[in-house]
Amino acid sequence: MYIRLDWSRRTFPVILGLLTLASVCVLFAWDISPQIFPPRAHDFLGAFPLAMIAIAYLVYQAAHQPARKELFKAILLAIAFLFWAANQLWPNLPQATLFNDIAIALFVLDVFMVMIGWPATSPDESFAETYTASDPGK
Repeated sequence: MYIRLDWSRRTFPVILGLLTLASVCVLFAWDISPQIFPPRAHDFLGAFPLAMIAIAYLVYQAAHQPARKELFKAILLAIAFLFWAANQLWPNLPQATLFNDIAIALFVLDVFMVMIGWPATSPDESFAETYTASDPGK
């Protein structure tokens, strides 16, 4: 059963999430006025929020103390974000395409696991779940 964390255990992950959202605003500022930023700033500005949300999500999961399979799934998702961040940070690296492809594979795997209901301990309110009027409890 999914239990919502009390505010004291969510504070640090939420602060990290807010910092991540603020970094997305800076990324959009670059889109509006790239000339006010140093050269190649977009590489960092694109990578930072991806890496930060991976870290924030892992901190949140650590506070939530999920079952092992749920933690494994959360780690896979965080790794996907980190590979995507690496692709953004080092786009000219020969391995950049590989980093991107690994991220794609892990994102696809994550959504597939949601679709098949793995792990069985996942709450019914998982990402991308939809409900109809005939759903019990709704």
